Amino acid sequence: MNSDLKTLIELQQLDLRIHELSTQIDKLPAEILSLEKELAEFIRSHEERQRRLTANQKERRDLEAEVQMVRGKISKHKDQLYEVKTNEQYRAMLKEIEGEEGKIRRIEDQILEKMIEAEDLQKRVEAAAAKLDGEKARAAHEKKRLEAIQKADREERDRLAAERHAMAATLPEPVLNTYERVRKGRGGLALAVVRDGLCTACNVVLRPQLYNEVRTNELLIECESCSRILYTEEPVPTEPESSGQPAVAQGPGS
Repeated sequence: MNSDLKTLIELQQLDLRIHELSTQIDKLPAEILSLEKELAEFIRSHEERQRRLTANQKERRDLEAEVQMVRGKISKHKDQLYEVKTNEQYRAMLKEIEGEEGKIRRIEDQILEKMIEAEDLQKRVEAAAAKLDGEKARAAHEKKRLEAIQKADREERDRLAAERHAMAATLPEPVLNTYERVRKGRGGLALAVVRDGLCTACNVVLRPQLYNEVRTNELLIECESCSRILYTEEPVPTEPESSGQPAVAQGPGS
């Protein structure tokens, strides 16, 4: 195999790995942020339920105090029944007592609703409290793990970047310029394997003569369709071949 072509294949493998590492490094901060947001949301929900439970307990106390106040009024009105002088006043007093007793029933219904709500909130608060330390520990452990991955990826990327720089320096300038031009224009993939007469990057069939030249792996040949530098992993032919190709191109593409 042509030494420059061999170096270009290795260079592309380095570039692809460097790109993969960079993509992973760029994604990790978002994963860490998502982890922190998840924990913050768990804590926020827990604290909100605690506030609701505290508010519920205060509302129940206020309602119970109101019941006591209304009962005091009823007791006072009952005492006043013995002091009224007319039947009309007596009936009015009974009606007022009846209204206050209805008010007590309504307040007691509200107290019951608050008690049911408080029981549910209490269970949720206790369950969240039991999980809170575990959630904090899990988030801290996962964050540490992600940060370790990020550090290792950066170190590997720096090492590969230095290796890449040294490797690129061994190539003739025109060869390296061609590689960089094609790589930039073709989404980071400057070289493509030819298999069974087909450019595997753009799925176009090579001309028989061009295919035979590529199979020697001794020349830097660009695909006539996608401009990528071609090479093959097939055995080097012992003599030129001009047959055995698919007859129809599948169409350009990259």
